[in-house]
Amino acid sequence: MTIDVLSPSDRLASAYQSKDQRYFAGARDDMIAELPFDPTASILEIGCGSGETGALALERGRAQRYVGIELMAEPAVVAAGRLSRVIVGDVEEIDMDFQPAEFDGLILSEVLEHLRDPEALLASLHRFVRPQGVVLASSPNVAHWKVLRELIAGRFPQADRGVFDRTHLRWFTPESFAAMFERAGYSVVSIRPVRRFSARQRLISRLSGGRLDHLVMSQISLAAIRR
Repeated sequence: MTIDVLSPSDRLASAYQSKDQRYFAGARDDMIAELPFDPTASILEIGCGSGETGALALERGRAQRYVGIELMAEPAVVAAGRLSRVIVGDVEEIDMDFQPAEFDGLILSEVLEHLRDPEALLASLHRFVRPQGVVLASSPNVAHWKVLRELIAGRFPQADRGVFDRTHLRWFTPESFAAMFERAGYSVVSIRPVRRFSARQRLISRLSGGRLDHLVMSQISLAAIRR
């Protein structure tokens, strides 16, 4: 297990200093379940936080090697005790020393909305994922009806987490999220909510033929493969 500190952007990192450490914690069990069962796989996670998702992947035989990149030093130190390697730094500024097609999978959980140019990052990561490698990502949905309600009322409230998180720099709908991955060289396999629809949401989806799913999906879950 190694931890490499590669000069994180102080200005960017300062925006996250007031975050509760629970903000950087929590395993994405849903994403681990979508990874192939491959005890020899190498996985790269952008924004690994304190490493719970990677630890679960290693424990469940979804990976032999799990590398994380994390902006904030404090959760990264915790992650270093759980993962194969952790790099501390601004992923949009650091020079990544990975080999072409080094990783079998790429995970980006609630991170792309925090970046200045997420599409450019996806394009730069493309060469590090093997062809047909799995890519899993999620992001808040700015087209959710509760967000539209606030906008109609002329409000854009600031919050510590969720779609109105004050550290967000980008916002996505399910369609725009998928289109960004396609342009960056990935083939989108599925777009669905992170949490399963409730009975009421399923009814709305069924009656609308799925055309209103973007209004009731609070978080976007995307699965893709590297072309």
